[in-house]
Formats: sequence, structure tokens, C-alpha cells
Amino acid sequence: MLKLSANLSMLFAHLPWPQRFAAARAAGFAAVEIQFPYEHTVEQLQHWLGEKQLKLVLINAPAGDLMQGGSGLAGTPGREAEFAAGLQQCLHYATALGVEAVNILPGRLSAGCSREQAIATLHGNLLLAADTLAPHHIRCTVEAINRHDMPDFLISTPAELQQLPEHANLYWQIDLYHMARMGEPLEPLLRQHWPRIGHLQFADVPGRGAPGSGALDFSALFAQIASLPYACWSGAEYRDTDGAVQWLQPLLAMQAMNGQQG
Repeated sequence: MLKLSANLSMLFAHLPWPQRFAAARAAGFAAVEIQFPYEHTVEQLQHWLGEKQLKLVLINAPAGDLMQGGSGLAGTPGREAEFAAGLQQCLHYATALGVEAVNILPGRLSAGCSREQAIATLHGNLLLAADTLAPHHIRCTVEAINRHDMPDFLISTPAELQQLPEHANLYWQIDLYHMARMGEPLEPLLRQHWPRIGHLQFADVPGRGAPGSGALDFSALFAQIASLPYACWSGAEYRDTDGAVQWLQPLLAMQAMNGQQG
């Protein structure tokens, strides 16, 4: 099944935040995701979502200094208390806003830390997050990010995702852009591992632009996702310069023909 969401941290980013929700609805999206919503109050987000009748389907747990070039929280020994506090903040937002999935970013290998230590810390934090979110029926996802864009990232391939602990509420978050940048064959990945995927994202390669701007065959990829029993969301998370979403219209038409609700 192909259910499309707009990542408002990257799409329509030339607009002020309230206008991004309006632009997403006008483009035809019924759902959105936000990487880190914590600069806004829950009440602000409830208003913007409700005003445009949009569903917020995914947020990231706080990641500390990761986006500023640091190691982040989830895989950094000694920052477990910060991770747990951030998880509680995230849970407050997720439950108040009806979020379906929370993404945990593993982070980079920190200075002076062995990979084994970092992975052990990550395992513990992932299990805590999966346990914390499960009673609220919120999926816990963990994302693999390519090491070209983020050197020393702890988890970058499906093989590394497979080494993470088993938990009934721990899923993979697969961004087709990151997997393509790592040289992973996308069609076999989706076919073999869709039951483990709790959220998909996409952008074209190599520039992380909109579908059709690069080398990926999105007609085939979208058709494959639509044919799978996969029931979670697929988020458009690409570098958007002008808000144009020409790639979306054929998909919306296809969904309308099939009677599918986004």
C-alpha cells in the first residue's frame, strides 16, 4: 500500500511553519511528518494540523547535538539520562498529537568510544524506547543513514539493522535515498524486509531532490510499494526549493482510482 506523507521539515521549507501545513493540504497530502517538532508547542501544532485536517504520522525523538555535528544521544555512552528525558518529551508530543511512529536516530560514533560500546548503548536505549511507546500503540522506528552524508553514523545498512535487538515494537525506518547512497538494491530490500519496516521515506539520488530529479526509477518503486501488504506511511523527505510537487499528481490520481484514502 502506498500512503504518502509530507516531511514539513524539508518540504515547503521556504514558507513559514503555519503555511507549510496549508501547502501540504493544497498539494493533496493528508498526512505530514516533522523531524523535530519541539520548537513549537503542542497547542500550536494541534491548531495547524486541525485547521487543515492533517494527520501527523511521524516525529523524531530528541537527538541532542546530532544535527550540529555531534554524536547525538541514542548511541553515546554516558548520555542515557538525556536520552530518557528526551524520550519522555517526545512521548508527550506523540500522545497529544496522535502520532503513529517515533523515530530514533542512532547517532555517530563519539570520540574515545569503541563501536562495541556505542552499539551496546544504542541497544539499551532502543529497548527502552520500544517498551515506553508500546502501551500507547506508537511504533518505535530506528533509521539507517548513509555514511557519505553523515560519516561515522552507527547504523547505515540493512545488515546493521539486522544486528539490532529483537522487540515486537521495534521497526526499521528505511529512507530509499540513504539506502541508494549506500549502494543497496532497493527492490530486493523492500520485497524481503517490508514486514520489518515501520516507516518509509524517499528522495532521489544523488542530490536528495524530488522524485524524477535524479537516478532512481520512482515509477517502479512506488508501484512496488503499492503492491506490497506494507500498511505504514511513505514520507517525501527531499530538498525542496520551490514547493513544486509534480511527481505527486499521478500518484494521487492512481489512489483516487483505487479508492485508497491517504
